[in-house]
Amino acid sequence: MTEKKVNEYRTIGDLFKEEPSQWGFRGDPYLWFDMREYFSNSPLPDNEMSLLTLIKESFEKLTGHEFDEKKPFGLEKYAHGGMSSGMVSPEFWHGFGIDFLMRRYAEK
Repeated sequence: MTEKKVNEYRTIGDLFKEEPSQWGFRGDPYLWFDMREYFSNSPLPDNEMSLLTLIKESFEKLTGHEFDEKKPFGLEKYAHGGMSSGMVSPEFWHGFGIDFLMRRYAEK
């Protein structure tokens, strides 16, 4: 008899519990943690497009930068030492970060 997998993703924040194996810059993990907290009580949306929209909106609210920006930017609140301290990589979020979260969502 095979066991049915229990859905471990109940909120959008749950999608952020497991961290990626790679980051863009040193500020990206702090933004990831902020998003996990921001979405901690937000139920999973009905479809991927809605999830993508919510992630983009939270990115913009938490960073004050457009999601579609191309150039890295720095945020003082994520600066905790090191050469790229506080820097956020839009390239990471556009590619690896979004793909990572969408794979998690597909597992729901």
